[in-house]
Amino acid sequence: MSEVWAIILAGGESKRMGSPKMLLPYRGATIIETVIQNIASSSVEKTLIVLGGDGDKILQVISEYPVNHCYNAAYKSGMLSSVKCGFAHLPDECLAAIVFPGDQPMIGAQIINLVVRAWRESGRAIVVPAFRGKRGHPVLIDRKYFKEIMTLNESEGLRALALKYPGEVKEIETDNPLILKDIDTEEDYRNEINRII
Repeated sequence: MSEVWAIILAGGESKRMGSPKMLLPYRGATIIETVIQNIASSSVEKTLIVLGGDGDKILQVISEYPVNHCYNAAYKSGMLSSVKCGFAHLPDECLAAIVFPGDQPMIGAQIINLVVRAWRESGRAIVVPAFRGKRGHPVLIDRKYFKEIMTLNESEGLRALALKYPGEVKEIETDNPLILKDIDTEEDYRNEINRII
């Protein structure tokens, strides 16, 4: 039984990038492959990828990986629709889900394991990594809030849960500023590639 599942949000349109950012080269693979590999090297055993824009192209690239996927037909309505799609496709035995934006290939196993461990040890239902007091990704949500996620408004987003239930939040301070960064534009991508060269 896999208690914790990863949900990778890869259903966006990449409007600001101008091309499918999940398929951009990164560390000898693509961005989406690197995210999958990072999770695979962590304590999280199962991964569900939410597809939308460019879904067929992404599926071709990840076809050899042991991951599940679902398709968000409403991907143009925003990220929360992909979040809901992912949570709706989790199996009953899943006790918590850790949500990854697909454009954060810089988040490695160390951060992932830190978040999962905090959930197991703290008894809190929402775990969020932070850098200098600013919250980042990935966010872990306990099963107790899975149904409520399906009722959230697009204007709120997933962070509305943490605001509504502050006593259920475990914030873990890290020394990693990369939990705050994602790759939205060509400049973001160039900066990240220059960082890892």
